[in-house]
Amino acid sequence: MKDFRPAKKRVEVSVGESVRILRELQELSQSQLAELSGIPQATLSAIENGRVNLGVERAKVLAKALKCHPAVLVFPGWEVSLESAA
Repeated sequence: MKDFRPAKKRVEVSVGESVRILRELQELSQSQLAELSGIPQATLSAIENGRVNLGVERAKVLAKALKCHPAVLVFPGWEVSLESAA
């Protein structure tokens, strides 16, 4: 493992972009995600475009609909350093 080098971060992703990316990877429209989550389509659009904060409760609901952990949505740029992980 001494030859291991962590990948360098290439792109900054916002919370809204992480929601959009996960939605698109699952080939869902905003309307379909609205039906799955119970969050209005207009609100999803506002989240994806950074006009409305995601918030913890919405993150939980969206994470369930998108089949991921809420932290994936709330902390898209989170990086764990090797020193703090040890």
